[in-house]
Amino acid sequence: MASHRGVAVVTVRPERTGDGAAINDVIVHAFGRTDEARLVAQLRQDGDAAISLVAIDGDAVIGHVLLSPMSAPFRAVGLAPLSVAPVHQRRGVGAALVNAAIAQARHDGWSAIFVLGDPAYYGRFGFRADLAIGFLSPYAGPHFMALPLAGPLPVASGLVAYATAFGNPG
Repeated sequence: MASHRGVAVVTVRPERTGDGAAINDVIVHAFGRTDEARLVAQLRQDGDAAISLVAIDGDAVIGHVLLSPMSAPFRAVGLAPLSVAPVHQRRGVGAALVNAAIAQARHDGWSAIFVLGDPAYYGRFGFRADLAIGFLSPYAGPHFMALPLAGPLPVASGLVAYATAFGNPG
């Protein structure tokens, strides 16, 4: 993997047929358990993998991000999970995946992305908890954030729900 000023320069591309096993391995190693890998498999099976991107080093998949459609008062996707192989963490791979996912969601005409995660990490990309505060969700709280993609959010409140697989993780 090339490096520029200590940060990895990675290639991010859409998931392809045949990437599934490598993606599964990255997810399991990144989280140290199989729950998130089963979630991704279920989202794929349900047709809820709206955007699925991989980071590659040579031919090897070293990271993955998935965005799935949400039930919301406007076109929204949820970012989860974000996975990077442990040996490649803290080198910009996750950031490259998040930036590419945001760009793809914007290109595809989504109005917003919601994420449940670390505000310090996701705040770097423009996600804000104050924008998600008016939305009812089982995940509501300081780690539930929104990122508008095309101007301000169309509305500031309402019910939002992740894809069905999130409620049935196993």
